[in-house]
Amino acid sequence: MQAAKTGLAVAIAWMLAPYLPGVADNYPYYAPLGAIVAMYPTLMGSMKNAAQTLGSLAVAIALAGAVIIFSSPSVLTMSLAVGLGALIAATGWFGANREYIPVTVLFVLIIGGPDADDYSLGYLEQATLGIVVGLLVNLLVFPALTHNAVDQQLSNFRRVLADHLADIAEALAESWPPERDGWASAKNSLVAVSRQVREAVLLADESRKANPRARRYRRDVKADYDELAALENVTFHVRDITDVLTGAVWGTPIKVQLRPELRPALSEALAAAAAVLRDWNSEDARSASHSAATDALAELTAEIDDRKDTASATTMGASAAISMDLARILAALNERIEHAQALDAEAAE
Repeated sequence: MQAAKTGLAVAIAWMLAPYLPGVADNYPYYAPLGAIVAMYPTLMGSMKNAAQTLGSLAVAIALAGAVIIFSSPSVLTMSLAVGLGALIAATGWFGANREYIPVTVLFVLIIGGPDADDYSLGYLEQATLGIVVGLLVNLLVFPALTHNAVDQQLSNFRRVLADHLADIAEALAESWPPERDGWASAKNSLVAVSRQVREAVLLADESRKANPRARRYRRDVKADYDELAALENVTFHVRDITDVLTGAVWGTPIKVQLRPELRPALSEALAAAAAVLRDWNSEDARSASHSAATDALAELTAEIDDRKDTASATTMGASAAISMDLARILAALNERIEHAQALDAEAAE
């Protein structure tokens, strides 16, 4: 859809470009360029991008005009103007369009030459026309809402976390030390997945701003941010569990000891936590899985307490750390479950 809208905006801008009065009709090719610049995935992004583009063009034309008014184009004056433009671009005020500043300075001074004033005016007018066309097309033709992408990304995030916890649970249930080590290196991918989800939520939040379709398709974006925060909290503790177990197996990053008789209870508790994430989309199954995970954690904690008098603090530390991480994971998930139940109760009333 975005590609089709871009093509449509370019076609309209190209057809309208020759009708601009004055010298602008000598530079019609800048209108399609302006249309492309304005075709951002979201309306708010399009408007911001358009403003930054026009601002960068205005600054560049002012720099080139200063060269023409106070001196004349030469290697020295062009280099100074381009260098100053690059410095202004480096401030970041003009976002991704900052590179237009030094490039436009060169365009005005080299391509415009003796007709730099007419060229600058035509360039700015045609680019503005294209930007206006692009904004109108983006506004009137199915302005994008990316809400569905958030649901998919959050669901994928939960699945990845569930798979990771299940892999650790299986490793604990196998012979020790475990033969499979994929779970140890997979923890790094959790951060990448978290980043993708955050980008999706931010894009969805931006896509609803100034978007007329957002009135019809309402969404609680704050709930998405809360859901993301909960899963990022879970990710932190999952990574910590992974570090503890890699320390027990390979002595890195910190060498710890894991009592072998506690591995079955640890495996069951981790598998139960994975089930909560896996069953999240079903309200009944989610609540049942959370209750089962809470029971499994209670059994693990009780077993740790029963054995703490017969073992040193060093040998019990790893199990206690994992137990605490699991408790915090279930607490974070329970908070989201209670929030969903409260919303359902309000809707029922």
